[in-house]
Amino acid sequence: MRYAEADRASKHVQSTQSQLRQGIAVKTQRALLYLAAACLLVGGCSGSGEPPTKLLHATMFDEPRAVAPFHMSDQHGRDFTNVELRGNWNVLFVGFTHCPDVCPSTLALLDSVQKRAGISPERLRTVFVSVDPERDTPEVLAEYLAHFNSEWTALTGKKTELDRLLDSLELAYVRVPTGKGEYTMDHSTALVLIDPGGHMRGYFTAPLDADALAEDLGRVARAGR
Repeated sequence: MRYAEADRASKHVQSTQSQLRQGIAVKTQRALLYLAAACLLVGGCSGSGEPPTKLLHATMFDEPRAVAPFHMSDQHGRDFTNVELRGNWNVLFVGFTHCPDVCPSTLALLDSVQKRAGISPERLRTVFVSVDPERDTPEVLAEYLAHFNSEWTALTGKKTELDRLLDSLELAYVRVPTGKGEYTMDHSTALVLIDPGGHMRGYFTAPLDADALAEDLGRVARAGR
């Protein structure tokens, strides 16, 4: 009798231990799933923003640099914030639609380089940020981009939002009066590289070379997300 009771007690303990192990396994699996989902929401965990390989012609930072939160509008009038920079590699350039030389020549070069290297907007997003929001409305930007690549993104917005973004990217601009109430804009000409995690990783400086850009941007695009 005592042996039967001991046997039943032993089986009960074993059953309880088995249930505990199964419960722990389920909880662990759920925790891992929640962690994976969280990683996706914030743009990925380890490796999400790592450069594909060492870029040969860009100035790359040792550590990623944060892009300040900002709220602007794209050429279609849609909201665009720093969150929209996540998920893809981005190349960002600042300028304005009344620019007589540097802006159109740089955008034309970027378009030519991307077509030559077979870079699609899905692999590398190109972002043109206007430093002249007074004149560069979404409608004006949409018409301007159509001369280069209508699949690119152009941004405009309040000066406070523009300043917040450009300060974090270490880019500058200044309004220069030209007389009779007219003005032009002087601005930085670097191309900024932003990773899929939404962090600034480096930049290309003038004079920009088509072959060098094609090589490095091609590597970035091939690395994808």
